[in-house]
Amino acid sequence: MDPSRRAMLASTGSGRRDIASPRADPDTRVTKVGQSGAPSKTAQNAARYLSSDEQSRQFVAEEDKFVLKQSKKKADIRVREGRAMPVDSLAFNLRFIDKNRDVFDDQDADVDVELKQPVELVESLNVAQLAELDTGIRSFLALEGDQVHRQYWEGLQTICADQKSNLDPYGRNDQALRVVAANIDKILHGKTYERLELLETQVNEKIRSNEVIDNDYWEQLLANIVLRKAKAQVEKIFQTVVEARDKLAKELEPSRKPVSTAAGASTATTATAAEGQQAAVMTAFSAVGNEDVSLATKALYDREAAQGLLENEELFTAEADVPSAKKPAWAGQYRARKPKYFNRVQMGYDWNKYNQTHFDHDNPPPKVVQGYRFNLFYPDLVDKTKAPTYKIFREGGRRAGESFAPAGEEDTCLVIFIAGPPYEEIAFRVVDRPWDFSAKRDRGFKSAFDKGILQLHFNFKKIFYRK
Repeated sequence: MDPSRRAMLASTGSGRRDIASPRADPDTRVTKVGQSGAPSKTAQNAARYLSSDEQSRQFVAEEDKFVLKQSKKKADIRVREGRAMPVDSLAFNLRFIDKNRDVFDDQDADVDVELKQPVELVESLNVAQLAELDTGIRSFLALEGDQVHRQYWEGLQTICADQKSNLDPYGRNDQALRVVAANIDKILHGKTYERLELLETQVNEKIRSNEVIDNDYWEQLLANIVLRKAKAQVEKIFQTVVEARDKLAKELEPSRKPVSTAAGASTATTATAAEGQQAAVMTAFSAVGNEDVSLATKALYDREAAQGLLENEELFTAEADVPSAKKPAWAGQYRARKPKYFNRVQMGYDWNKYNQTHFDHDNPPPKVVQGYRFNLFYPDLVDKTKAPTYKIFREGGRRAGESFAPAGEEDTCLVIFIAGPPYEEIAFRVVDRPWDFSAKRDRGFKSAFDKGILQLHFNFKKIFYRK
């Protein structure tokens, strides 16, 4: 062996090592010195990704939400078309207090649907209907995550089970029931939900105790307490539903005024369930004056308003008269309404050569308009295949690029938005300067109609002066 190599191998067995050299590691060939306490990149990457179990749970949760939403939609459709099963009517009740419902699925005629009193509905069913209802309740309970909704279905499940037991000739000892029924009714009569809960705790303690008691009596008393609690809970939730429905009906009342009394009377007397629904949708386009007050419009407006204003933005409400406006051809069929909108004007400083000479950041020049963001809401279009549009109108025959304004002032023009029934045209007066149609994010032009919202966003071109 080469002497130098023998010397190198012999040196590796010593306990001394250059502190700057890589250290030996049983798992890896070389371990570099890292910062103590800092998480490794592998650990950071692992934290970004869900485990397979977490991914599965998340997927199942999203799938359950989708299935629940579709089940509610199907129930609503069957109720509106007059072919509802008992579970559909019970599910329809909850839509008025459902925080997660899609407002685009709402119909103004929903407030006219007769709500079924849950307890009375369950107690009116036969054995076969109760079995079918029990299956439907279990399906909703397996998917529902809202606490109030779960209390509603759990209460109905208890009532359904009791009613099935009442109708089963082999389910109970009728003679024993008659003996204790009067006494139990006397004890539980007029008890509030809170009092029933306390009484349930006391009865459970009595049954679990070592005392010599009549088990049949106390178990029957406990079953009646649970049943009365379920009925009280369901009736309380149903009362909340009725109040929410009445409040909604009051909000919709101005927009539900029929176009003509004769048409309303004809619809009420001759329309079938499906035709009545269509007539209700037609009259829903009516409004007091020309204001759009539909729930879908309010939801779109609130969603846009929640985004607020940027630092350089202000609300823009400069409506103008539409030139040579004519009565639309569909005016006799629908009550024309003006679309709601939430518009913004973008303001800023123009640091041209003059302003750079006469102003500074402590004493800035007057702000000028730099662009607009129009958002108009058309959720109730009769023909949803035809998107609303816009056009530019310049008075006096002026063309784009021409200026008739006096020195020191800017020309203006009208942006007119056009849509089909039941919406009339609406116009806004804006500064007439060249638009920037570039696709840059900060200067991007946008003209789109999606989910009932027409968006027209544009900034003006920046003019750069050569020195």
